[in-house]
Amino acid sequence: MFLALVRRDLLLIARSPALWLPVMFFVLVAAIFPFAVGPDARLLARIAPGIIWVAALLASLLPVETLLAPDVEDGTIDQLISRGIALELVCAARICAHWLGFAVPLLAALPVAGVLLGLDGDAGTRLGIALLLGTPALASLAVVAAALTAGLKGGGALAGLIVLPLALPVLIFGVGSDVDGAFRLLGAASLVALAIGPFAAAAALKPE
Repeated sequence: MFLALVRRDLLLIARSPALWLPVMFFVLVAAIFPFAVGPDARLLARIAPGIIWVAALLASLLPVETLLAPDVEDGTIDQLISRGIALELVCAARICAHWLGFAVPLLAALPVAGVLLGLDGDAGTRLGIALLLGTPALASLAVVAAALTAGLKGGGALAGLIVLPLALPVLIFGVGSDVDGAFRLLGAASLVALAIGPFAAAAALKPE
């Protein structure tokens, strides 16, 4: 059932006209930021991890209004509940599909962003590992925010306000991925978010 739900969600993502929006946003941020900072290659390389992590966080939030709200509005969530499918399973599948839909393309685009920001090969590799470990937490937080704001007007802006403070540990550990133990802390943060996320999102979606 979990795989069937993930496959359904991935098909919905693939049919969305905004499929490439997160990765395009990610690359555009990496391309535009050097113009704002200037041509100092050493400065760009030093701040590149922070730029890339903030871009990844915002890219994870771009589709937040379409993660759960359409299924709530058209009754899909109610149908799944009536069939005896646990909401926690539905939300876990949505987190997995959201991660595959935004994080995998971002990781594929990371070499381009790294070149634009002047990252060397070693720094780019460490940053790629950090994104691989940390983006599941961003996906989980985005789905929780989507569940909390489903049905609310202007839910996307409110979702950003919800996620940004909660994502701070992930950003801190991700930017500091050149420090010993940062990968373990980043992985632990993702595991906690993945463990709590489906239950928090399901609690927000359950009818009163």
